Amino acid sequence: MGGQVTSGGAALSGAQVVVTEASSGAQFGSLADAQGRYTVPNLRPGRYTVQTQMIGYTSRTEADVLVSAGQTSTVDFELSSEAVSIAGLEVFASRATERKTPVAFTDVDKVQLQNQLGSRDLPLVLNTTPSVYSTQQGGGAGDARINVRGFSQRNTAVMINGVPVNDMENGWVYWSNWDGLGDAATSIQVQRGLSAVNLATPSIGGTMNVITDPTAQRPGIQAKQEFGSDAFLKTTLTGSTGEVGRLAVTGVLSRKTGDGRYLGTYTDAWSYYLASSFQANARNRIEFYVVGAPQTHGQNLYKLNAGTIDQEFARDLEGYDPAALEDFPQAPEIDGQLWSPNIGPVSRSYAEEQYASVGPETGRFQRQLDGYLQERENYFHKPQANLNWYSYFGSGLTLSTVGYYSGGDGGGSGTLGSLVWDYSYTQRFPDWDPTIERNALNDTGSRGILRSSVNSQDTWGVISKLRKDFANGLSTEVGVDWRTATIDHYRDVRDLLGGAYWLDSDDEFSGDRQTTYGDRIDYNDRNNVDWIGGHFQAEKSSRQGSVFAMVGLSQISYSYENFFVRDPNNTSETLKLESGDLSGYQIKGGAVYNLTDEWSTYTNLGYVSKVPIFDGVIDDGAGVINPDPTNETFISFEGGVTFRSLESGISFDLNAYHTNWKDRTRNQFVRNIDGQNNDGLVNLLGLDARHMGVEASAAFQPNSLFRFDAAASLGNWEYTNDVEGTYRPDEGSGEVETFNFYLEGLKVGDAPQTQFALAASVYPAAGASLQLVSKLFGNHYAEYDPFSRTDETDTAQSWQAPGYSVFDLHASYNITNLLPSSRGGDVRLFANVFNLLDQKYVQDAVDNSAFNSYDDDHDADDAEIFLGLPRSFNFGVSVRF
Repeated sequence: MGGQVTSGGAALSGAQVVVTEASSGAQFGSLADAQGRYTVPNLRPGRYTVQTQMIGYTSRTEADVLVSAGQTSTVDFELSSEAVSIAGLEVFASRATERKTPVAFTDVDKVQLQNQLGSRDLPLVLNTTPSVYSTQQGGGAGDARINVRGFSQRNTAVMINGVPVNDMENGWVYWSNWDGLGDAATSIQVQRGLSAVNLATPSIGGTMNVITDPTAQRPGIQAKQEFGSDAFLKTTLTGSTGEVGRLAVTGVLSRKTGDGRYLGTYTDAWSYYLASSFQANARNRIEFYVVGAPQTHGQNLYKLNAGTIDQEFARDLEGYDPAALEDFPQAPEIDGQLWSPNIGPVSRSYAEEQYASVGPETGRFQRQLDGYLQERENYFHKPQANLNWYSYFGSGLTLSTVGYYSGGDGGGSGTLGSLVWDYSYTQRFPDWDPTIERNALNDTGSRGILRSSVNSQDTWGVISKLRKDFANGLSTEVGVDWRTATIDHYRDVRDLLGGAYWLDSDDEFSGDRQTTYGDRIDYNDRNNVDWIGGHFQAEKSSRQGSVFAMVGLSQISYSYENFFVRDPNNTSETLKLESGDLSGYQIKGGAVYNLTDEWSTYTNLGYVSKVPIFDGVIDDGAGVINPDPTNETFISFEGGVTFRSLESGISFDLNAYHTNWKDRTRNQFVRNIDGQNNDGLVNLLGLDARHMGVEASAAFQPNSLFRFDAAASLGNWEYTNDVEGTYRPDEGSGEVETFNFYLEGLKVGDAPQTQFALAASVYPAAGASLQLVSKLFGNHYAEYDPFSRTDETDTAQSWQAPGYSVFDLHASYNITNLLPSSRGGDVRLFANVFNLLDQKYVQDAVDNSAFNSYDDDHDADDAEIFLGLPRSFNFGVSVRF
């Protein structure tokens, strides 16, 4: 394959050309010579996507280019020097670009998503990325979590098409809300560290940006049927017009069911996605997106002592006292599924309907799993809709604006009151039949019930960026980011468990009430979060590299109203609390220097002052406010080098990072904080942590038959000081309470600090691929609360889980050429085997469990763990017309 890259008829020397094989995702690169000509030799027959780009020019892509045996395919490009590039999402979503953006990043393309995800939660495809660790936790669909450079999801910005989706109250991400993204995504980019995302949103660990561009989809209709372990079934229908004139539309609809590996971790879900793009004229483009996933799934939320899970495995753990096995008898497998403490047997004669006030199960419904009753279920539907407008005014001036809505409702079930519990396996689980019998005989209503904790929310936002590109390679941008969210929290009666009513006394306006199905109980409050942010960025780019600087400011306010609690100063009114305006900021910059056409180096640094999350300002459980919330600060530095071979199919990235997390705070609840019988929160300040490490990734593709990939990260994340905190518990007294936390030198827990990934891929025939992936993890310190370390003699590290390795196998084969008549379509068979060797390993752990510890000395017998899921498979067929 070859061709020429020009602009205005003149050759563009140095333009980058990337050729991607459609069936395997294999990539080949070239640079245009002095005459603008490029050559990519030795391509095997098949279909390819060809993309060219050069700093200061629009990028161009040619999809579905056919390469035939014995023939040379020619693809020429004419690039515009106008910096408009209304490839909207690429502009708006702040995608990092090789040899231009000074950050560490990894791209996951559509082919990799198709071949490796296997309908798991989206973060699980990222475990081969340096310093990224994701797990399925207890195995519930949508219950995954992700950790980047030792920072949890709360300090990692997750975006869909450039719009943040982290919860505005606490920063968390609930992956069950985004179940259909794996089918709709055209790519995922993970930027580690402060990232180049030019929003006011601070991203300390990094950013994960999911792109669902309808113009990047091939036209046609696709039906995909998947099968998997534990009765997993998923049917997906996709339709896309491709670019038809000025319009492109893509829609995805899927249905997913399954039993889950643990007893009770069933999934019952739909997902949908609709996107359209309309090029109104040469200077205006409009896009619309909506994605949602109404779902219900059973949860396995409780980590357990290793002895409860598998006594043989526990006995082999270093430091596990064999005497502990007498206290932690092993739970059985039940009907081929692993035991979970969140479900228990119930008499089949108990046929009471349950209640859900919101979500996909609104109203009374039957939920009994063949003789079992679930304690913990999650149900939610939280769609997100974006309306994007990109406008070019000429002379390099571009305006990009998105208005978005994300809202919905749902909740999770649990128990309330007094139940009869079974302690056969030490960890308690509900004993339903005695509970139901006791409730039925109690003439004062149910003593214990199933409740739903409901979260109903509405989020509205607008992000707008005005960009000016100058002829000398300088670009400037100013942007605003406005968001507001209203979140209602309450509990209601889900199942009376044989009783006539539930006696609730938590509503101060109503007193004692006999409540029944759907009535609000326990708590009933509303939180509001208002956010306004702005940023200014300047960047100077050339073929030799780029330099940029960015300043972002944000102002946040929180308010709270409790509908069950009276205002102490006006007992006829509800309790209301307001934080006032809280301000944060970030400053970051970086530079790239392209040493040669193959070698490039970069550096970046930044300072972030981050406003506390809602719970750090207002405790909506106790109904108290922190009068003086304090920002946490982050100081980060990073540098790296990249290599992209023009001819030998080799790429290499190496970088080092250093991030200081300063003034991590603890909020202490204090009674009578002002001497006027009012309670409140105070800050205990000064805890510092250092996250530093080295990351590397490499790829080698010697020919069109083989490819090898590797990634590695070595981290050193630890707390760097002991902390003393003081406060006056009673304003009217002279007493001062002192807290000391002994943390210096303790490692940060909750993710492996050493990670390796190796992948070997073979493409034995056109349309066929086979890949073996090995992931190795070590130096994994169990999670713990650093503010629990109040004993100066307790200096031991948290329990270190044993290192482990896992192998996954991915296979795909496009059999279209073997069919008598494909009529322009294609048929792909695929299969995935996860944990190929069926290894038993600890993927998540908590040190010195408050519920299942043996002797509290940070050994294996004191930890609660989730084991990694056993070997599982996913296979299916995809047919496209």
